[in-house]
Amino acid sequence: MRRIYELLSGKVLENLYGQGQITVFIRPEEAERRYLIDEMKIDEHTLYSALDPDELARLEIESNHAAIILKCPRATTQDIVNQFEICSIGMFLFKDQLIIVTDHDIPVFDGGKYFLKCQSLNDVAIRSIYKTISLFLTQLRSINRQASDIESKLHGAIENEQLMRLFELEKVLVYYVNAIHSNSIMLDKVRNNTVKLGFTVEQCELMEDVSVENSQCAKQAEIYSSILAGLMDARVSIISNNLNIIMKTLTLITLGIMVPTFVVSAFSMNVKLPFGLNESPVSFWIITALAFASVFVLIILQKKKKW
Repeated sequence: MRRIYELLSGKVLENLYGQGQITVFIRPEEAERRYLIDEMKIDEHTLYSALDPDELARLEIESNHAAIILKCPRATTQDIVNQFEICSIGMFLFKDQLIIVTDHDIPVFDGGKYFLKCQSLNDVAIRSIYKTISLFLTQLRSINRQASDIESKLHGAIENEQLMRLFELEKVLVYYVNAIHSNSIMLDKVRNNTVKLGFTVEQCELMEDVSVENSQCAKQAEIYSSILAGLMDARVSIISNNLNIIMKTLTLITLGIMVPTFVVSAFSMNVKLPFGLNESPVSFWIITALAFASVFVLIILQKKKKW
C-alpha cells in the first residue's frame, strides 16, 4: 500500500491525487520493492532491513540519499506478548523526496503538533523520529498501568496466571530497552553527520532535543524494567504466602472437625461406658458437652499460640 503526503505551509498533509514529496510504503509488494531498488537506487539489503523487526537502527549515507533505519513500537489488541511489539521503519531521504518504508501501518504522521513547522524534508525526517519516541513513551505508560493492575491482583492470588503476565511484561520491556538504545546509537551517528546530511543550525538544535528526549525515554524504560525485575521475587513470595495462609486455614478447619469427632467416636464404641453412663439419661448431654469443650479448648490454644 502506498500513501502520498505533501509538505504545504509547514504542515504534512495527505495528498489523495498522488502528488507529493513524501511517499509512505506500507508492506510494499514485489513490484513496489523492485521500483525502490531499480528506480530509486535503494540498496536491497537496506530496504529489507526496513521490513525486518529484528534489524538494528542505523544510518547509512549513500551517493544520492541517506538511509535511516529506526525502531518503533507497534500496539495491537492481542495478548500482552503481541500487544507491545517492536518493528522497523526505513526513511530514505533524497534531495527532493522522502520515502518511508514499513511493514506495519504505524501512525507516524498522526498527531499534528510534531509536524506544524516543517520547512523541509529534513524537518519531516527529524520530527518523524521525534514522533516514534513519543510512541515509545505512550506504550511505556501503558505497560506501567498494566503492571500496576496486575500487582493489585497479586495480593490475593494463589495461581501463576498474574505472575506469568508480569513475566511477559518484563520480557517486553527488555525488548523496548534494547530498541531505544539502538535508536540512541543511530541518533548519535546522525548528529555526527549533520554536515553531510545538509542540516541547518535549527535542525541541529532539533536533533539535540530529539536525542535528549530519547535518552529520557531510555531511562524511563530502564526504570520500569528494573522495578519489575527487582520485585519479581517479592511477588513470587506473595503468591506462596497466600497459598500457605489457605493451607493453614484448611488445617485449622480440619482440626476443628477432627477433635470433637474423636470425642464422640470414643464414646460411640460398642463397650460399656464408665461411671454407669450407659444407663444414665444425661449421658448424651455429657458426651455433647465434652465435644463442645474440646472445640473450646482448641479455640483457646489457637488464640494463645497464634496459629
